[in-house]
Amino acid sequence: MKITDVKTFLMHGVRRNWLFVKVLTDEGIHGWGEGTLELHEHAVEAAVHAIAPRVSGRDPTQIEKLWQAMYRHGFWRGGPVIGSAISAIDQALWDITGKAYGQPVYKLLGGAVRDRVRAYTHASDLRGARELVDEGFTAFKTGGWEVGKNSFREEEGPAALRKKIGAMRKELGPGIDIMIDNHGRDRASIAIKKLAAVEEFGLLFFEEATPPDNLDALAQVRAAGVKTDLATGERLYFRWGFKDLLQRRLVDVIQPDICHAGGISELRRIATHAEMEYIKVAPHNPNGPVACAASVHLCAAIPNFLILETARDMPWHDRVQKVPLVIKDGYFELPAAPGLGIDLDEKVIKSRPFQPHKYVGSWDERDGAVADV
Repeated sequence: MKITDVKTFLMHGVRRNWLFVKVLTDEGIHGWGEGTLELHEHAVEAAVHAIAPRVSGRDPTQIEKLWQAMYRHGFWRGGPVIGSAISAIDQALWDITGKAYGQPVYKLLGGAVRDRVRAYTHASDLRGARELVDEGFTAFKTGGWEVGKNSFREEEGPAALRKKIGAMRKELGPGIDIMIDNHGRDRASIAIKKLAAVEEFGLLFFEEATPPDNLDALAQVRAAGVKTDLATGERLYFRWGFKDLLQRRLVDVIQPDICHAGGISELRRIATHAEMEYIKVAPHNPNGPVACAASVHLCAAIPNFLILETARDMPWHDRVQKVPLVIKDGYFELPAAPGLGIDLDEKVIKSRPFQPHKYVGSWDERDGAVADV
C-alpha cells in the first residue's frame, strides 16, 4: 500500500475553523487527521502541503519512519504550525493503519487500559455549569476571570475569582470537579494570590497560571507551596517542549494537544515521560471531531490519563461525522470500528466554508496597553 495524495479541507465550525487532512492510498483506504490552529489555519494548510512530499509514495503503515521523516527532514523544527501539520498527517496514518489491520487505533497502541474516557467541557458562569451537570457531566472548566469584562485591574482578580468559584461550588456541591483556565494571563505573584483565593474549593487543577514562555515564572508559583494541582502544556510542542517542565516537576498535570504537539505518536511518548515523573495527562482538546477521536484513542491506552477536554458547544462536531462519537454521562465510549472509528462527510464540510475571524486584539489593560489573550 502506498500513499497517493494528501488533501486538506477547511470547515467553519462555530467559534473556529477546522483544518482536516485526508491521506489517500492506492488500495482505496483513506485516513483523516486534523491540524486545527485557530487564526493560523492557512499557515498550517500550507505546511501540510510542504510536508506531504516526505510521505507521498510511501507505505502509510510505517508510521514511525514517516514521523521521523516529517520531523527531521525539514531542517526547521518545532512550533505550532509545523507541529500541527505533522500532527494531522500522523493521525491520518494511524487511521489508515487501523483500517488496514481491522483494529481500532487504541488496540494498536497496546489495547485499552480503561473502559471509557472521562470528559469535561466549558462553562463561563454558574448557569452554564448547572446546564452541563444536568447534561450528565461531572466536571467542567471555567475562565480565571470575570465574565463579560474586557479589561482588568489585576489586583482585583483574586477576589473576583473567589466569588465566582465559591458560587459554583456552593450551587453544585462537592461531587462536581471544577477546573480553572487562567490562559497564562498573570505574572507569578498574581497567580499565587488567585490560587490562594480558591484553594478551599477543591479544584481538580489550575491551568496556565503564568505565560508559557518562561518556566521560571511557573517555578515561582510552584515554590509558593500552593496546594491546588497545577496544569499546563497546550502551548508546548513535541517532547522537547515538555522535557524541562516534566523533569523539574513544575506541574501535576500536562495538557499536550494532539493537533499541535506531534499527533498520536508524539503524545504517546510525552505521556510515557510524564508517567515516569508521576504526572497525569489531560489533553487539550477544544478542536474538531477528528482531533477528539484521536484523543479518545490515546486516552484509552495511556495509564496516567486524567480527563479529556471536549467542546460540546459546537453542533457541527456531530453533523460532519457520518457516525458520531458517543458521549454518555460525561464519558466517551470507546469506538469499536477500525482506525479512528469515524469518517467525515465531505458534503457537510463544503457546506461550511472557511470564515475569516475579525481581528479583535487582546484583553486590554485599563490604560489601553496590550495584554495576553
